[in-house]
Amino acid sequence: MTPNSKTETPAFARITTRREFGLAVLIALITIFVSFFDPRFLDAINLRDIIVRCAPTAIVACGMMLVIVTAEIDISVGSLMALTAAAMGIMLSENEWNLSLWIGLPATLMLGTAVGLLTGLLVTVGKVPSIIVTLGLLTALRGFTTLIMGGKNIDGLPPSLQHAAKQGFWGIPLSVWVAACVLVMTLVIIAWTPLGRRIFAFGSSRYAATMCGLSEKPLKLFVFAYTGFLTALATIVDVPRLPTIESGIGLEFELLVVTCVVVGGVSINGGRGTLLGVLLAVVLMTMIRPVLTYLEIGEEAEKWTKAIQGTLIAIAVIGDSLFRRRGRGESRS
Repeated sequence: MTPNSKTETPAFARITTRREFGLAVLIALITIFVSFFDPRFLDAINLRDIIVRCAPTAIVACGMMLVIVTAEIDISVGSLMALTAAAMGIMLSENEWNLSLWIGLPATLMLGTAVGLLTGLLVTVGKVPSIIVTLGLLTALRGFTTLIMGGKNIDGLPPSLQHAAKQGFWGIPLSVWVAACVLVMTLVIIAWTPLGRRIFAFGSSRYAATMCGLSEKPLKLFVFAYTGFLTALATIVDVPRLPTIESGIGLEFELLVVTCVVVGGVSINGGRGTLLGVLLAVVLMTMIRPVLTYLEIGEEAEKWTKAIQGTLIAIAVIGDSLFRRRGRGESRS
């Protein structure tokens, strides 16, 4: 067995095509249904708003996908977004340190990457399960955010950064441009680099990958550091759209990202998944709240959103489990 043989089998291709096709059809059906109920759903302003809402989730989901492909998980990205937002605000706000963008933005990216790298070290060197590591960081990072903000909100970010986040270039916000670049960059890593093939090979079969000479440590250090970097990047391009930075930024964001990745077809057991499936799941999950709003659900929309997210992730996990059982049964026969 070669390192990437499992991820290139015809059966794998057929399954991912079905998942992506199903998500695309579901998105189309929901769009048609809601537009019949309220034609304003198809207004350019609403569609633009959905795309902008998709951007930060898509950026972080690219990293989360690679983490889950290696059979790990990171549930601390929401707290990391809050921490990097607070750090960015303190460094750049004219009411705080008032540093240059050329200092504050790279420092924010370095902070996110460093936390991701720390997570990877605890998982690989410390041999602590990733769910335990990131559960601890979820609480610790949120606590650090509260401490450094001192119970107050941060405003006074540079107008140029706020304008780029809101208006961007040619009417397209910066977050959308960055999300497109991250998607292309991640696709290149997955499809055309040895690193991507090794990540999928290791997730498919740790034993077989080890026998082929692949090392666990550098692969997992990369995927966790990459996720930390992308979380900081999503913070930079999306948070300045808000008038103030609050300590509650990113609350439950990790649940949304993990849901998008799993619903998009990435196996929680590792080794299987596609970027297109993840992107379609991001669109689907982001549509839920606007759809409920246009259907006039009212104050219950938030509860229904969480209920739908939980149901979809449960269905995806159960489906993945059934698929793997069927695969093992076919391999025995």
